[in-house]
Amino acid sequence: MGHVGGPLGYGPYAGKRDAVFATWKAGIVELARCPNVVMKLGGMMMRLAAYDYGALPAPPSSVELAAHWQPYIETCIERFGGDRCMFESNFPVEKMGIGYAALWNAFKRITARASAGEKLALFSGTARRAYRLD
Repeated sequence: MGHVGGPLGYGPYAGKRDAVFATWKAGIVELARCPNVVMKLGGMMMRLAAYDYGALPAPPSSVELAAHWQPYIETCIERFGGDRCMFESNFPVEKMGIGYAALWNAFKRITARASAGEKLALFSGTARRAYRLD
């Protein structure tokens, strides 16, 4: 599953972050019951992830982005486990709201308290296994 399951933040979903999160989380809980599903963590800029980044005077910092995305990403990691989640970049699309370094720094901030093994899975191990790169 790509882009953290696609929480929306525009059109009829604009300004409804709590309701969007609740509906999204219920779907994530159900999807995580399928052992063959792997979750890609990222790509949330294009769907606005329940927030209009275009309305900001400047791109968010990695600190701001981490704070905003943390509930979504942590929910995925809690439900799927690190061995079924992988961080992703959706560049060049994500350039509309964040720089490449700031994006990856946000992911590092979100996982600051994760174990070394969990970080290895999230940043490379799950992708290696899912894409059969070994």
